[in-house]
Amino acid sequence: METQQIIDLCKKYTMYTWSAQGSVDPLPVERADGIYFWTPDGKRFLDFNSQLMSVNIGHNHPKVTQAMKDTIDQGLIYVFPGSATEPRAKLGKLLAEITPDNLNTFFFALGGAEANENAVKAARQYTGRQKIISRYRSYHGATNLCMQLTGDPRRWANEPGAPGFVHVMDPEPYHYSFGDNDAEKTARNLQYLEEVIMYEGPDTIAAMMIETVTGTNGILPPPEGYLQGLRELLDRYDILLICDEVMAGFGRTGEMFAFDHAGIKPDIVTMAKGMTSSYAPLSCMAISDEIADHFEDNVFWGGLTYNSHALGLAAAIANIEVLRDEGYVENAAKLGSVMREEMDRLTDEHPCVKEGRNIGLFGMIDLQKNEDGERMAGYNETTEPMKELGRFFRNEGLFTFVRWGSFMCNPPLCITEEELRKGFEIVDRGLTIVDQYVED
Repeated sequence: METQQIIDLCKKYTMYTWSAQGSVDPLPVERADGIYFWTPDGKRFLDFNSQLMSVNIGHNHPKVTQAMKDTIDQGLIYVFPGSATEPRAKLGKLLAEITPDNLNTFFFALGGAEANENAVKAARQYTGRQKIISRYRSYHGATNLCMQLTGDPRRWANEPGAPGFVHVMDPEPYHYSFGDNDAEKTARNLQYLEEVIMYEGPDTIAAMMIETVTGTNGILPPPEGYLQGLRELLDRYDILLICDEVMAGFGRTGEMFAFDHAGIKPDIVTMAKGMTSSYAPLSCMAISDEIADHFEDNVFWGGLTYNSHALGLAAAIANIEVLRDEGYVENAAKLGSVMREEMDRLTDEHPCVKEGRNIGLFGMIDLQKNEDGERMAGYNETTEPMKELGRFFRNEGLFTFVRWGSFMCNPPLCITEEELRKGFEIVDRGLTIVDQYVED
């Protein structure tokens, strides 16, 4: 098919996410390999966002594609969720080896939202309580329930929704500040959170769900000591800690999981995206041994047709082996310092740069329109400078997401230092355009 025909038919017969359909301008993609993908016309893009922060090992890795082919050739494509299969057995054992020692039981679904839905179910069924605390600068999925977990503006159009959710500010609110350094932010945010727990009633709260590193709403690594303090606070009130590692997990931050940086043990962990590097749909809820013991004698009321789909399980096994055996987690940690260096350079050279943040190869740059730090686009807004930056990136063959007054820097973990610096060279030229909009 010709490129324009592909675009026209996709727009005519299919719907696109988070968009008014008449304004969609889809990017045609024909193939992908490593850190690049190509349009049908042959234009190459550097994938600076791993698609949706998910193709962690890069595109078209032969070990994962071969594992998927082998599973299909074996004839094991779909069996019902109540069956036992070799990929299910192997992946469960593998996950137990790479997660903390209290997490040894895994429930497999298809996407991050499903994993989070099941985490809420498990927490409520285990504790007998209903309320779930989550944070305003969070995104946990697009299902009806997960929209209520989510704090960002995508929630608004989906309200009213499922009840029982309480939103709080995280240590890095959009405007308000809990302090000038990590110690102040941690102490004051946890004090504030404890007061919210008091108002809501500790005995009514089943769990708190956090993105261990906030993703699309800022790439916000937690302040020093925050995760340890949060773990202690929730333990004091017998409230479960659920870590949503859908974006941050599987090497993205320079550790296999983001909570590994703090050495804590969550009660429930949800994962997807980098679990298969999106080669096949798969997600997972990991539960602690204590919660697993409860469901030995009590029914877990959850399940869908495609739970434990064999093709996704096979892809996940090969993907995790690639991450572990080919040094991609270590590469994310190593090149995280290069990303930090590039962000610092851009901050020094461009008046439009407000701040760059990263942990491993999980990064974002915020832009400003004056020396007072006023953002180039406000909360849930866009502006012409940000639109122009997005057009520049697309024209120059750099794929990433420009959102509000920020843009993402989340390349595949297989990227080299030379390729990473090439991406930032394109960013550098784009910021020169935005500098023109900075007010004197």
